[in-house]
Amino acid sequence: MLPISYTNLNSSRITRDGTASSASRYRRLIPEYFRRIFHYPQMDIEYTFWIMFYLCFNPSRVYRVTSWHKQTKNQWARDDPAFAVILVFFMAIASMSYAITFHFLSFLNVIKIMFWAVFVDFITVGLLIATIGWWVTNKFLRVSVHNHSVDQSVEWLYAFDIHCNSFFPLFIILYVVQFFLLPILLSNSLFAAILSNTLYIIGFSYYYYVTFLGYNALPFLQHTVVFLYPIGILFALYIVSVVMGKNLTVSIMNFYFGFQL
Repeated sequence: MLPISYTNLNSSRITRDGTASSASRYRRLIPEYFRRIFHYPQMDIEYTFWIMFYLCFNPSRVYRVTSWHKQTKNQWARDDPAFAVILVFFMAIASMSYAITFHFLSFLNVIKIMFWAVFVDFITVGLLIATIGWWVTNKFLRVSVHNHSVDQSVEWLYAFDIHCNSFFPLFIILYVVQFFLLPILLSNSLFAAILSNTLYIIGFSYYYYVTFLGYNALPFLQHTVVFLYPIGILFALYIVSVVMGKNLTVSIMNFYFGFQL
């Protein structure tokens, strides 16, 4: 099932003096993506869970529908915010679970952890990464336009879609799987350090791989393999961290909750 955009015909009415109604002006000023955040019935939840499932098991299939968006919506990006909304909800639940596990039980501490996870780790970092990806691809990776060709560019919202898609598998690995492995990971052993650091390199490598797939799906971009280069750096850091016996789970939990072995 694919997302459907609902249109309120009444909002496009023109007044007798030829000016657009206030509802029509509102629709022009506020993009549809953000308007639908406040209209739950207009979100395609079933399609969103379809995307989440295949992002974990076959992410290339997700990006095959990008051409459908362009053909039917005249844009590469999704016009449905359901994915971001559901992911924010999942992150809020996960961060609250971590807060309870580490005995951050006061209301302010729980809100603080949830705020940091949602608005810093996901949204703020995501806005920065999406903006950098949007700028780099439009500035350096676009194919030269030939005569009689339509000049295309990467939409900023599509770059943010890529971040959301890439973040979900990382969320599953580093929020969900790591949570259930905490009794093993939070121990002072080489095995715990290797397992922890392996989770982190898998999570972030998968993030960059899905990011590569997202930009590679656009036919007017070239050299998108550059988005895979950070995986090499991650692998080098992984080797160093294992040799040094550094446990990333312990370090992250210490940063958020002051946990120490």
